[in-house]
Parts: sequence; structure tokens; C-alpha cells
Amino acid sequence: MVHEETTTMIPLLTPYKMGQFELSHRVVLAPLTRCRSYGNVPQPHAAVYYAQRATRGGLLISEATDVSPTAQGYPETPGIWTREQVEAWKPIVDAVHRKGAFFFCQIWHVGRVSTNEFQPDGQAPISSTDKQITPDPDHVMAYSKPRRLRTEEIPGIVDDFRRAAQNAIEAGFDGVEVHGAHGYLLEQFMKDGVNDRDDEYGGSLENRCRLAVEVVAAVVREVGAHRVGVRLSPFVDFVDCVDSNPVALGEYMVRQLNVHEGLLYCHMVEPRMANVQGRMQIPHRLLPFRKAFKGTFIAAGGYDREEGNKVVADGYTDLVAYGRLFLANPDLPRRFELGASLNKYDRSTFITPDPVAGYTDYPFLDDAHGNGPAALA
Repeated sequence: MVHEETTTMIPLLTPYKMGQFELSHRVVLAPLTRCRSYGNVPQPHAAVYYAQRATRGGLLISEATDVSPTAQGYPETPGIWTREQVEAWKPIVDAVHRKGAFFFCQIWHVGRVSTNEFQPDGQAPISSTDKQITPDPDHVMAYSKPRRLRTEEIPGIVDDFRRAAQNAIEAGFDGVEVHGAHGYLLEQFMKDGVNDRDDEYGGSLENRCRLAVEVVAAVVREVGAHRVGVRLSPFVDFVDCVDSNPVALGEYMVRQLNVHEGLLYCHMVEPRMANVQGRMQIPHRLLPFRKAFKGTFIAAGGYDREEGNKVVADGYTDLVAYGRLFLANPDLPRRFELGASLNKYDRSTFITPDPVAGYTDYPFLDDAHGNGPAALA
């Protein structure tokens, strides 16, 4: 169903200049782990998936991509540390570029959010700590006991991110997003609910953020600040990763990002949503960070069309990242433009190895005219 719209362009569909990138709209594909890269190598079906969601002047952020063999925590996630992986990414990036979109690679290391079976030679996952994540009461995932990184090992982690950024640019990506959110390795150092170190990477806020700061600096030196974004989630408490003062953490990290003149964007996740009067309400606590950051600001976390339009119109954020809605609606910007109804997402197919189901088979508005999921041009 398509609702009548006024002739005035909605805020989400207005152009925006992000550094050197001329965006035609402000609807961003959020990074979404999909677990369909067999053997950690991106597959041809990913070219279909990403190209479906690409629009001329749109911005896509890839699923989180492992920076090294120790970075994996979920099945069949893509990597970007080997020559084979770099070559496999190239046609996927090309498919997105043929649609006229911009494509950034999110680079990550999961740290302790892993199991021995995903680690080289069955070793323990690495982290800031040797504290294990509390077992899931539903036994959906039982994470292995991690090994605390030795101080002298940490420069190697920094170099893994640097090399991954270099490889991403070689693969054709327009830039990289450093994943410093959602309880993964960089946050395991940043947040005092996890980091129990007594070396220069533990204790004070400055020390706890040192690894993330060093990673961003290394990536900026490698590919240029104009190609670098960073994702942060100071309020999120995923996998036991909490901080006693998330506002101070977020403010400190934004100041550190501002050190790099021209750093492209800061992508931040809203606090957990709250159910108020039967509707999920977004707390909207990112404004101080948005005001402090000198580059483009991207907000994510439970946004719909109405809320996205409001925060752009109010100047609360420059761009809005959409995850589940974009997953289920490959033509999401078009649907937003028309006020059209949205496909419902199927949570059971979010993370499966199937190359089609819940991946490239969500219908477009114009499927009846032959422009459906298989179309790349």
C-alpha cells in the first residue's frame, strides 16, 4: 500500500555531502552479520544481496568483517586478511559501485565473544580479560573462557586492523568502519565492566580507550581520515560489556576521533529502546556526542521512517542507519519516498548459511514488473 505524500521531499531523502562523498539520501544500510561467507570467504550471492540494497548516491556498510584468524566469533563470517578474501570481495564491491552507491567495510575483532572451535588450533579467544561471558540461560551460545592479551601482544592487534583497512581499500571499498561497539574486542578494553587490567591498557578511562585510539590512528595513517568511520555504543550492554559512566566514555572517544582532522564519520548506537504507552520509544541520548563530533554523525537503533525523518529534520543526526528494515526491504529508500508498506522481516533467517532464504528473496515493490531480487542493474 502506498500512502499519498506531499510534494515536499522528506528529510531522509534529502542530499547530503559526507566528506568527498555526495550522498543522494540519508538512509544508510547498517552493518548486519549474515553468516553466509563459507570458509570465511565472501561468496557471489553477497554481490546480489548488497547490490539489491544499493542506490545511486546511497551509503552501504558491510557486515562485520574479521581482521585476522583470531577475530571470528560466529559461523561463516567474512574475513579480509587473506589474498583469497580480498579477491572475493572485489566483484561484490564492483556490483555495488555499478549501482552508483558507496560501500564501506566494517572491520572487527570479536575478542572473547567466541569459542575455542572458531579459534586457530582450538585456542582460547583473546580479550582484555580472562573473565568469561556469563552463560546464556537459554544455551543459545556458550562462549569459551578467554585468554588475557599480554601487553606486548597488543601492537599486533593494532596492526591486524591496519592491514585489514589496507586490504579493504585494495578490494575497492570506498572506506572502512572500525567496529568499536557491541561488546567486541575494542569495547572489552574500553568498558570498565570488563577491563580489569593493571597495565597501560587498563584502569583509567584514557588507558582503557588506548587500544581503540591506537587502532583508529593506525587505520587513519594507512588509508586517510577521509576514508574512516568509527562505530561506538557506549550505552549498549551486550554480552556483559557495560561501563559505569557511558556518557564520559562516549565523550572521551569523540574527542579522540576529533584529533584526526577530517575523520569522516562517527556512527553511534542509541541506548536500548523502552516500551512507552505500547510503542517502542528511542531515548535520544546521542545529541551531546553529535554536537561534539566534527564530522558526519550517523545514528542507529530502532528507527522507523517517522522517527528517522524527525531526527534528521531536528538536526539530531546527519544520517540514519537501518538494519532489520533494510534487510527485509531491499528498496527501503524508495518505500520511504512513497510512504509504502514494508515487508516484515523473518528473524529465524537472520543468521543462517542459506544463500537465498531471508537474504536475497525479500520482494521489491516493483517485482511484478520484472525488477525483483535477482536484478543487479
